[in-house]
This record gives sequence, structure tokens and C-alpha cells, in this order.
Amino acid sequence: MTELSRDDRPPLPTAPPLAATPLPRFESALVPRNSISGRALVAVVAIMTFLASLTTGAVMLVSQAASEWQADVAREITIQILPASGRDLDAGVDKAVSVARAFPGIGDVRPYSKEESSKLLEPWLGSGLSLAELPVPRLIVVKIASGAAPDLPQLRRMLAEQVPGATLDDHRGWIDRMRAMAGTAVAAGITVLLLMVAATVLSVTFATRGAMATNKTVIEVLHLVGAKNGFIAGNFQRHFLLLGLEGGAIGGGAAMLVFALAALLSRWFAGTAGGDQTAALFGSFSIGISGYAAVLGQVVLIAVVTAVTSRQTVNRTLEMID
Repeated sequence: MTELSRDDRPPLPTAPPLAATPLPRFESALVPRNSISGRALVAVVAIMTFLASLTTGAVMLVSQAASEWQADVAREITIQILPASGRDLDAGVDKAVSVARAFPGIGDVRPYSKEESSKLLEPWLGSGLSLAELPVPRLIVVKIASGAAPDLPQLRRMLAEQVPGATLDDHRGWIDRMRAMAGTAVAAGITVLLLMVAATVLSVTFATRGAMATNKTVIEVLHLVGAKNGFIAGNFQRHFLLLGLEGGAIGGGAAMLVFALAALLSRWFAGTAGGDQTAALFGSFSIGISGYAAVLGQVVLIAVVTAVTSRQTVNRTLEMID
């Protein structure tokens, strides 16, 4: 066998060049989204948003009803003629009606008969009573013309001069009481909203601290390798912003559904005694476009409060570590 020369030998196999393939990257959220604490926070935010939305809607309904009451009462005034011995009530009623109808700014004048005036006392005295011997006053309901502003003090003076025993009531006391009631309801609603926001802030603070304690090792490693506080806080902020939006959407959506069902039921029972009484007190239970917009605004507000609270909590905690 002849020995092959060096040039005739086959080339030795060479290893294939290493491809510049990137190493696999394993990415995971700094704060697990589907943790037990995250689901609990969503439930808390949903409950708080639901209660806050109900409070806002109730305040709006009471405020609207009070405004309607004030408008209705302000458009009417009452003339009362007290009976007295030797006084002709019918003549006094006719004179007061003529004075009121001739006064500028008055739209309609309706005198109540003796039987109608006595019937107004039945809710307090009961029916079947003989009120002939009681000094029941005669009432005249006067409606103010639309857009008019009559001089009520002058009308009061004219009635006192021309009609003996006549007094004019512009229901200012009732209007002031209704205005005070509406203001009290609004103040109570704002107080409840502030308390709910405070409770949400505390819940988010505890949830953020719990999440940081659970991921303490990861946060310390990131901190040691040079991760900025803003980067870590941003991860928590985005996480809790999504949780706040989810919980707020659930709670706000449930509140909108409740108000929509209440408005539907009020229309369903319209015409019944209970439905008419409820409508007289609270209106149609419809909060309107402005009410639904307020609920949506609260959903966004709760989400922003959740995110900002989380970021502030993380920043304060990391500053203590530094």
C-alpha cells in the first residue's frame, strides 16, 4: 500500500460555525397579576366604586327632586282668609280673587270652596267629622305667570288693606327648608365619597406593601443591579392601574345597571299609588346622561387614585431601603 502524500489526504471535518442565536429570554411581570391579593383588591375596589356610584346617584336624585319641588313651590303662592264673627268670607274671597287677578305677573287664581278647604284637613283630623263650627280658613291658590317676578310685598300690602283677615304666604319657609335638606344631602354624599376614597387608598397601600413583601427578593436584585426607583415604581403603578380599572368597571357597571333597572321599574309602576308617591319624592329615578358620566368619571378617578397611591407607596419604601 502506498502512502498518500500530504496533499492527497482528504480534509479533516471542521466543526460548523456557531450561529449567533440569541439566548432565550424568560420574561415575567414584576407583580403577578392573578395573585390572591390582586383578586382581593379588585373586589375591594369594585365594592367601593359601587357604593360611591350609588351615593353619587342618590345625591343627584335628591338634588334634582329638591330643585323641582322648589320650582313648583316658588311658582305658587297662597292667600288665606281667616273667618271672624260678622265677616262675610265669600265676599272676602271674591275681593281677594279680583285683587290677585288684576295684579301684574299673576297667571291663574283658583279659590277653594269651603268643602275643599275642609277636605284639606282630613289627613290630620280624619274623615266624617263635622267642621262647620270650626274656624276653617278659606284658601286661594295663586300661580305666578311664567317668567314673571311679581312684587309680592306690594300684593301683600294691597290684600291687607282691601280684604280684612287676608294673609299671603309665598312659601319661603318651605323653600328654605328644602334648600337646606338638599344641601345636607349633598354634604353627606360628599363626606361618604371622601371616606370611601380614603378606604380605597388604605386598601391599595396595604396591597402594595404586601406585593412588595412577596417580591422582596426580586426587588432587591433589581435594586442592586442598578434599576431605578422609577422603573420599579412604574411596574407597580401599571399593575395597580389595571386592577383599579377592572374593579372600577365592575362596580361602576353594577351601579349603572341598578339605576337603569330603577328607572325601568319606576316607569313600569307609573300610575299606581306607590309609584306616584315615589315619583313625587324622588322623580323618575333616572340620573340621566350627567349621572352616568359622573359614574364613569368615578371609575377613572378610582383607577387613578389606585395607581398614584401604589407609586407613592413604592417610592417611599424604596427610599427607606436606600
